[in-house]
Amino acid sequence: MSILIKLSTTLRDLVPGYDPETGLLVTPKEEESSLTAGELARRIGIPHEEIKIVMVNGRQSGLESPVRDGDRVAYFPAVGGG
Repeated sequence: MSILIKLSTTLRDLVPGYDPETGLLVTPKEEESSLTAGELARRIGIPHEEIKIVMVNGRQSGLESPVRDGDRVAYFPAVGGG
């Protein structure tokens, strides 16, 4: 059982050893059968206030969205420009 996590831009710096090419595979612990995107972010060390957008399997979601075996989860920070 595993979940693929992809991080965008500045969030990559928060996870030591993160490889943007392959992402990060996380295997939830048995007691984490009802894991949310927010709990997953906390588990890998990303503070919720750093996350602006969450995508689960290519669909915009929230930190409260459940994640399951085989899901792909992407986190994006706020992006400025102009």
